[in-house]
Amino acid sequence: MYIPTTSKEIKERGWDKLDVILVTGDSYIDSPFFGSALIGKILLDKGFKVGIIAQPDTDSPADITRLGEPNLFWGVTAGSLDSMVANYTALKKFRKSDDYTPGGKNTKRPDRATIVYTNLIKQYFKDTAPIVLGGIEASLRRIAHYDFWDNRIRRSVLFDAKADYLLYGMGDRSIVDLARALKNKQSPEYIRGLCYISAEPKYDYIQLPAYQEVKEYDDKFIAMFDTFYKNCDPLNAQGLYQKMDTRYLVQNPPAYHLTSEELDQIYGLAFEHQQHPYYRKEGKVRALDTISNSIPTHRGCFGECNFCAIAVHEGRRVRWRTESSILQEARSMRSRPGFKGNIKDLCGPTANMYGMECQKMINRGSCKDRRCLYPSACGNMQIDHSKQTALIQKLRKIPGIKKIFVSSGIRFDMVMADKKHGQNYLKEVASQHTSGQLKIAPEHTAPEILKLMGKPPRNHPLYKFRDKFFKYSKQAGKQQYLTYYFIAAHPGCTDDNMHKLKDIAAKKLKINPRQVQIFTPTPSTWSSVMYYTEKNPFTGQKIFVEKNPHKKRQQKKILQ
Repeated sequence: MYIPTTSKEIKERGWDKLDVILVTGDSYIDSPFFGSALIGKILLDKGFKVGIIAQPDTDSPADITRLGEPNLFWGVTAGSLDSMVANYTALKKFRKSDDYTPGGKNTKRPDRATIVYTNLIKQYFKDTAPIVLGGIEASLRRIAHYDFWDNRIRRSVLFDAKADYLLYGMGDRSIVDLARALKNKQSPEYIRGLCYISAEPKYDYIQLPAYQEVKEYDDKFIAMFDTFYKNCDPLNAQGLYQKMDTRYLVQNPPAYHLTSEELDQIYGLAFEHQQHPYYRKEGKVRALDTISNSIPTHRGCFGECNFCAIAVHEGRRVRWRTESSILQEARSMRSRPGFKGNIKDLCGPTANMYGMECQKMINRGSCKDRRCLYPSACGNMQIDHSKQTALIQKLRKIPGIKKIFVSSGIRFDMVMADKKHGQNYLKEVASQHTSGQLKIAPEHTAPEILKLMGKPPRNHPLYKFRDKFFKYSKQAGKQQYLTYYFIAAHPGCTDDNMHKLKDIAAKKLKINPRQVQIFTPTPSTWSSVMYYTEKNPFTGQKIFVEKNPHKKRQQKKILQ
């Protein structure tokens, strides 16, 4: 059953008024791949009355008022992407298409959607229920941050939106705590994973450099982000506070991660895996082509690439669903409309991190002074592909399942580092689970650029991986390819670096790269800190940063 999105649906459920209304920048797809749908179903499962308004018209009251006012709170999210990333390219050109909007046209998601939707609610509902921000845009903009599109340090989005609370991270545990606190008329300011505005500092928390300081001094900005980054693990993070003008942002420690059993429970909720009929009449959403027949297997990423914010948003520790939960979803997929027997993706942020763990991280949280895969794989991290190999072998045996693909990209260095099970996993993927092309992301080949990216600076695993993949493909009687993803104009990268990469691509990889993206400085990443300060934040040394749009484009053209 869908979450109500019209007054008629509310009446059909026998409800007079909703407890929670979710407002999202995506069309409403009832799938666990969409945060608003997942949060809505979790709240419904806990007994709360929930409605959803997708991509409301910001020029009229028609959409935002159609469900009335909620008893407890409004939940506002920009959607699956930061709205500025969704709306603009790395060269700040407006995107014409949006895979999360009916018909594919980019006409529904406003710039800075979190702020716009909050203002829209306040325009038509005076003294309304609390407004709670969530989703990736709010999560990654929760402290003072560099904004590429304004080219300046902005305040926390909680201040700019003038909302009441912000839930960061995945939110599935803290959203229930918040709803229960508001229902019981308690202050939610104790809840883990919550940010709020205070007139007073929180003295038992760590003080971040003030907004005014980080605006004026690069070293203060670097120090702020370093402290923020090191306090993202629920087992060892401390609370933070930051002065913004005359008031304070208070960030409570992160919510505890869900267990495998808890993940099983929420992914086992009754999702339709389709676009809501109310929005379906406006046109198809392209994202459904992939996600409707894909299975999310795990969360989090211990890769910690400097240009990626997954570690800040989802966490460094990988948590996975149990094998039985995934097998059950695969069986149930056979009755979905349009399913033809092909599971398009077994996916997570990094596909081949399923079932891997570090006992130290489980007991004490993420290390604050070292990384799991950089500059090389840590011995405490049990890189073991046997669980995922066993899983895909069992999925293949389910009657009615024809093909299972691993489409979301894998870490080739991890495969080669797994001396015991890596080759068997690669053989399985190459022979059974590749749809013509397998995605891998070397990103670059220059050691000095890879270091700045937080990627292992040695490239020999790439060539060995390539040779093994082609060998196993040939043994299976298949002509298959590797799709290489590269980044141009990352901080530190020069034209000379790109020419050398082009030479390696042509002579060693024997390819003319097609998947090349220009680096975009997104909020709450180390690479964005580098872009803004033009420094290596780990050494303090000055680095070259290409900021000229024409020359950024030129770096991409060199490789292509």
